[in-house]
Amino acid sequence: MIEKIISAVASGKRFLITSHVRLDGDALGSELALYGLLRNMGKEAVVCNQDATPAHYRFLPGADQIVHELIRPGTYYDVGFVLDCSELERVGNLEADVAAVPTLINIDHHVSNGGFCALRLLDPKASSTGELIYRLMREMRAPMTKDICTNLYAAILTDTGGFRYSSTRPETLRTAGDLVEGGADPQWISEHIYESDPPAKLQLLVRVLETLEMDPVLGVASMTVTEEHLRQTGATMEHTDGFIDIPRTVQGINIAMLYTQTGEGQFKLSLRSKGRINVEKIARRFGGGGHINAAACRIEGDLAAIKSRVLEAIREA
Repeated sequence: MIEKIISAVASGKRFLITSHVRLDGDALGSELALYGLLRNMGKEAVVCNQDATPAHYRFLPGADQIVHELIRPGTYYDVGFVLDCSELERVGNLEADVAAVPTLINIDHHVSNGGFCALRLLDPKASSTGELIYRLMREMRAPMTKDICTNLYAAILTDTGGFRYSSTRPETLRTAGDLVEGGADPQWISEHIYESDPPAKLQLLVRVLETLEMDPVLGVASMTVTEEHLRQTGATMEHTDGFIDIPRTVQGINIAMLYTQTGEGQFKLSLRSKGRINVEKIARRFGGGGHINAAACRIEGDLAAIKSRVLEAIREA
């Protein structure tokens, strides 16, 4: 399959690159690395995302070139890359334009990906989509510029939780080493991503910590972010990044959850687990998906009733 992807890249002239809503480091780093590759090959390429780039990722090389509205229709492009998405719907309001691109290529590492593109590079064992982009570029023998290495390192760093998650394999660390040799600066990248929070994020965290609930018998902990919290602090959704890792650090807690209100009676549930506990199965019960140790879904209803349903699903699992 990777040979067919390389062939499509070689023959294509105009490329559209996109990823999921609520962008993270893996999505953005992968997009920008691929964008750099195509531009270095003399191709016409555009990165278009529904959502704005979070502030702590705007330092990534090429981030200022990302657009959020297509000037030309999807049919203008020869090839479209859908990155870090387990289904096409995850690109949000760009779905119709993306679906109209004659040749679509999906590169992803989510275990819930059923293969919605004829051309795809899927590996649920990979640490990140960034690791798969690196694999593709190595097969192409493409030049690994400093900017490309920086973007791929950021992608892998963030999706492995700073190389802490179980998805961090020997290949992952070897890849990261190659990227550092190619010019990626670990300290500089980490400072921008993890040490550049605005005061509003800390003020939001203070309020969210007050919602902490723990069940030491079940080994579960959760926190909740409401729209009122955001109004009180002037924070935005992007400032909730990393919150779910806080209850996960508690001794005896094996499943951490973050409920984030997205509208009246609407919540996004993010789940993280330790060891071999599979939260992807839990998220799938509510129409979501993801990885064994990291998954998410969207649920509607009363928050107390939602929490009860989720805890029951965990007990059954």
